[in-house]
Amino acid sequence: MADYQTIRVEQTEGIVTLTLNKPDKLNAMGPEMVGEMLKAFDALPAMGARALIITGEGRGFSSGAELGGRTFDGGNPGDASRRSLQTSFNPLMLSLAGLDIPVVTAINGAAAGIGCTLALSGDLIVAGKSAYFLQAFVNIGLVPDGGATWVLPKAAGIPAAMEAMLLGERILAERAYELGMINRCVEDAAVMDEARALATKLANGPTVAMGQIRRLVRNAQSQSLSDAMNAEAEAQRIAGNSEDFVEGVQAFLGKREAQFKGR
Repeated sequence: MADYQTIRVEQTEGIVTLTLNKPDKLNAMGPEMVGEMLKAFDALPAMGARALIITGEGRGFSSGAELGGRTFDGGNPGDASRRSLQTSFNPLMLSLAGLDIPVVTAINGAAAGIGCTLALSGDLIVAGKSAYFLQAFVNIGLVPDGGATWVLPKAAGIPAAMEAMLLGERILAERAYELGMINRCVEDAAVMDEARALATKLANGPTVAMGQIRRLVRNAQSQSLSDAMNAEAEAQRIAGNSEDFVEGVQAFLGKREAQFKGR
């Protein structure tokens, strides 16, 4: 296991849990953390990961981008922000979207800015009742980034997303559940138990097919119906050639529970 400074990576029976681990800064995400997360994502296949949980240490999921180390002297701050996005946060979010295994996000406390976008990028999202989602960029004269304008409208719908982004106000966990933004809203103490239960179910499933499903759903949002169906046909070829498909059919015919291997 790699030696990380800003995240913690643990593995249990095919489930990898990645914990943002800067609780003294509410898990604010800076270049070091982003680099370590990218490294961890790259290591997932070698670890035999079949499901990933992302959560935050302490009393918050993530307060967003770490701003303390940025200087605005001697240059245009907007240019610096663009560079930061193009070299750090955007590659992170694209790497997450491109994973071949299902992702569960477990949200404790605040999920703000890029932390909000990361939280809502899970395939299944579990939040504690005290959690909230916040895109406060407008409050300091900026725009949501890191994929927020793509992720949030698809999670909450355009009216709720516009309200959140234009007014810079919190969406509380229970409201997020009502909007269909998240899959589970549970007591704070039960967040990780619920996330692990979901990840266990996913990890024991046909993860070759699941990886194709997550890619199909995300890509279909910007495709024509014809292109989406062509992509489904190709994904069906990949899934149909997997060992899990053979096992699934044999289990169905034998009236027994399938034992999927993720191959």
